[in-house]
Order: sequence, then C-alpha cells, then structure tokens
Amino acid sequence: MVDTKADPERVRQQAAAIQLLVLDVDGVLTDGSIQLDADGRECKTFNVKDGYGIRRVLDAGIEVAIISGRQSTPVEKRAADLGIRHVHLGIRNKIAVFHDLLEQLSVTADAVACVGDDTPDAECMSVAGLAIAVADAHSDLDAVADWRTTRNGGRGAVREVCDLLLSARS
Repeated sequence: MVDTKADPERVRQQAAAIQLLVLDVDGVLTDGSIQLDADGRECKTFNVKDGYGIRRVLDAGIEVAIISGRQSTPVEKRAADLGIRHVHLGIRNKIAVFHDLLEQLSVTADAVACVGDDTPDAECMSVAGLAIAVADAHSDLDAVADWRTTRNGGRGAVREVCDLLLSARS
C-alpha cells in the first residue's frame, strides 16, 4: 500500500508546479464498471463532482488530458462537455502518447500530475512529477505513486486531486 502518510509538504510542492493533469478513465473517472445496453452500446457513469473539479483546474490554466486503453463514445462526449481538448482513447502505448503531450504542450514531466488505478498506468505515473493512485487502485501502483486519494475512482477521487492542485497554488 502507498504510504498514506506521505510528506504532505512535499506533495503540496509537487502539486503547486503542475501544468498538466493526465487522467485514466476506467477506474479513475469511473468506478471501473463497464455497462452494456441490450444493443451492446457502452454506458458509463461519471461523477459530477469530478467534472466540476476538472472545470475548475481548466479555468485555473492547468491543461487536462485523458489517456485510456479503451475506445469509448461516452468518454468522448463527457470530455467534450467538460472542455477537455486532449483526449486519447484506444491507446496501447500510453507512455508514447504521454511524451507526445509533453512535446505538444511544451511541458516537462515534472509539471505533470498523472492519476491511475492499475498496472497500465504505472509507466506514465513513474515519469510524472506527481504520481497519484486512486484509493482503490491496484497494489501494483504502490511502487510508483507519490500519493493516494482517500476516495475511490469514479467516486470523487478526481475532485480530490483537482482540489489538491488548486489549493497548492494558493
């Protein structure tokens, strides 16, 4: 388990420098459930508080990006509704997209907060300036996470991260 007693001052210093927030989807923006309707169309449930937090960090000038291994129309719609411009879905090589974003946005890895919940997120998290695991993340992330939220993915974890980033700036 990630040390939940991580040095709060160190985490706050890292958070104050963040210019880009990178989010996984399943297990971070959602609780990890995949619902299919009778026609096989995917349905997802998003937390409105997470959405509000994302809008607040965007308004504060922090870029937000989504990198997900799954293609999803509901995610495209939610990202558009929130104003997230950097949406990468169906990605097998997340670290390549991560590095492309750094170059495109002229941001260093130290200025990135990366939020994940499972093994495919570990590589991006390991190079980010602030690696965050949601409360119910797989233990594979313990070795790379700087901080763990108190809330589960899809249940306010992203809002918690957004609040951290904003409060660290004040």
